[in-house]
Amino acid sequence: MYVIIMVHRVWHTMPIKGSATGMNVDNVKSFRLLNMYEKLSRGDVINKKQFAKDFGVSEKSVQRDIEDLRAYLSENYENGDEVTVEYDYDKGGYRLIKPERAFLTNEEILAVAKILLESRSMRRDEMIPILDKLVGCCVPAEQRRAVVDLLANEKHLYIEPHHGKHLLDGLWELGEAIQKHLVTEISYEKLKGGETVLRTIEPVGLMFSEYYFYLVAFIRNIDKKAEFENPDDLFPTIYRVNRIRHFRMMDEHFQVPYLERFQEGEFRKRVQFMYGGKLQKIRFKYAGPSIEAVLDRLPTAEIEEQTEDGWIVRAEVFGKGIDMWLRSQGEYIQTL
Repeated sequence: MYVIIMVHRVWHTMPIKGSATGMNVDNVKSFRLLNMYEKLSRGDVINKKQFAKDFGVSEKSVQRDIEDLRAYLSENYENGDEVTVEYDYDKGGYRLIKPERAFLTNEEILAVAKILLESRSMRRDEMIPILDKLVGCCVPAEQRRAVVDLLANEKHLYIEPHHGKHLLDGLWELGEAIQKHLVTEISYEKLKGGETVLRTIEPVGLMFSEYYFYLVAFIRNIDKKAEFENPDDLFPTIYRVNRIRHFRMMDEHFQVPYLERFQEGEFRKRVQFMYGGKLQKIRFKYAGPSIEAVLDRLPTAEIEEQTEDGWIVRAEVFGKGIDMWLRSQGEYIQTL
C-alpha cells in the first residue's frame, strides 16, 4: 500500500510533455483539450497517434477528447452554423470543419487587404499585424500560402503616414467615449501654425477619409463669434485624430435625445473633404468623362438634367472643402 501511494503522488506532480511543469493531473485533460482546440482553430491537423505520444496518453484518450470537443461544438453552434471535427483521409488526421461563410475567399481577403494597404492610415507596426491576423483567421489553411505570397510585396513596400503616431488604442478609447456619451477633454494641435488648444467636447462620431481618422464632436463653452467663421453653425467640429495630443474622458455624461441624435451616416454623405464650414446646396454643370466619379465623390449628388455636352448636378455638402474640389476639376465643372 505504501508503494502504491508513493507512485500515485509522484504521478500527480510529474511534468507532462506539452503542458505546464508540475501541472495537477486533474487539469491535464482540460489543458489537452484547449491545446487541441487551439491547434484545430488555426488550421492544424491533429494526428491522433502523434498527439497521444506528445501528451503521454493512449490514442483512446485522444479519441475521447475529440468526441468531447465535437459534443461541445454541437451544443454551441446552432442555426446552421455547424462547426465540427472530422477526419481528413488525405492529410491523415482530424481538422476543424467550419461553414464556408466563416472564411473569406481569396478574392475577398485580397480586396480587403488592398483597401487597408491603400488607405495608408496607420503605422507599419499597426497595419501589418492586422493584415496577418485577417489572413490567419479568415482564410482556410490550404489557401493561406497563396494569399500570403500575393500580399508579401505590398506589405514590404508599405508606406506609413508621415505623422508617425500610434492610433489604435486611442481610436478604441474615443469610440467608448462616443458610445457611453462621455464628455471628453482634448489637447489639439491646430493645422495652421501648430497652436495647441484645450477643448471640452461631446464626441459623437469617428470617421475615416483619405489617409486620416477624424473625431466628430460638439464643443462646449466656446465663444463662437470669436472662434468660428460661421457663429450660427449648428454642426459638429471635425478633429483629425493624429493631431489630438492628449485626451481624457470625464465622469460627466452628455445627453443625446433620440430625435436629435447625431446621424454619422447622414453626416458622412455631406462631408467629403473634412473641412469646417456650413451646410450648403450646390449646383453645377459637369462635362468630364465620368459622371460616376462625381456621383461617388458626392453621395448626395443627383443628376438634374443630362445635356448634349454634360450633366446638370445638384448636391448638399458640408464645409469649405467642396470649393477646392470644384476648382480642381478645371474646365470639366461650371458652377451654376
